[in-house]
Amino acid sequence: MERSQITSAFAALGTILAAIAKDQQRPFTCTATEWDALLHLIQREQHHNGWFTPEVIKNAFGEIAAWLDQAQLEQWLAPYTFATQPQTVALILPGNLPLVGFHDFLCVLCSGHKVLVKLSSEDARLLPALVKMLVLFEPELQGRIAFAVGKLSDYSAVIATGSNNSMLHFKQYFSNRPHLLRGHRTSIAVLNGSETPQELTALGQDIFQYYGRGCRNVTQLWIPENFELNRFFEAILPYAEVINHKKYGNNYDYNKAVHLMNQVPILDNNFVLLKESKDLHSPLSMLHYQRYKHHNEVMTYLEENQHQIQCIVGHNYLPFGSAQCPTLTDYADGIDTMQFLGNFA
Repeated sequence: MERSQITSAFAALGTILAAIAKDQQRPFTCTATEWDALLHLIQREQHHNGWFTPEVIKNAFGEIAAWLDQAQLEQWLAPYTFATQPQTVALILPGNLPLVGFHDFLCVLCSGHKVLVKLSSEDARLLPALVKMLVLFEPELQGRIAFAVGKLSDYSAVIATGSNNSMLHFKQYFSNRPHLLRGHRTSIAVLNGSETPQELTALGQDIFQYYGRGCRNVTQLWIPENFELNRFFEAILPYAEVINHKKYGNNYDYNKAVHLMNQVPILDNNFVLLKESKDLHSPLSMLHYQRYKHHNEVMTYLEENQHQIQCIVGHNYLPFGSAQCPTLTDYADGIDTMQFLGNFA
């Protein structure tokens, strides 16, 4: 099988995902039956996982579609080898966001290998639905994609993503096979005080998209000593409706009650809580913030916590509002997945 066959199939899938993300009409590459089945799945997925609203799924589709351009795929893959003797690579996928493991899935197939997917129960339906469509565009892929039921078996390497506790188990369990393991990370915003209202509003997207459940969601702010937090609160008002999501609202109510009962100082704007803390990871519906006098304080913190930080937004870092828009080369945890897959091509 040629790599061009694989990238062509993914590019065709990308046109469908883009059309759904933008609420456009059905592309001619997709039959009405396939199209309607996918739209129906999007609408009912929230009944299986309350976090996966249609809007959230469409957003994930849009991000993935941005990768699936034929020319862009070919440019990305040009430096990497294509396996002439395909091995089976097992993927253990998380379920915190819709299709959060799609990039790994794409990497394995585009490297020429076969993929054995262990789905999370939190996201068990979306990827199989896309695979059905993918193999319609390229039937030969059918023999290269499998979904694991129960214990994994008959694989040569593994890519696993999970909690830090899971990593301890994975390291031991997969010690005798090539493995790429990723633990729990989060993201941070560094402000210098010169941000425009528009930039601070865009920061709201980095915080609230996917309800703050992704490793690329900002969970901590570093702000200058004299920064007026009211500027931030005013700018993120467009995201106030997040509180109307039942699961998010429950987290907000719980965290607010716990901190008030324990008399821990917090700031509250009725849809997100702010707590002054150096802890990088904050509970859902809460942001930690830390004031600094000199920028070297920030640099020291970033260096000390580099293995827990997925990305940084701010001036001189990623633009505000772009944390959830990784490119094909923005590999999770900074580990080149394609290079890993090429080690046993």
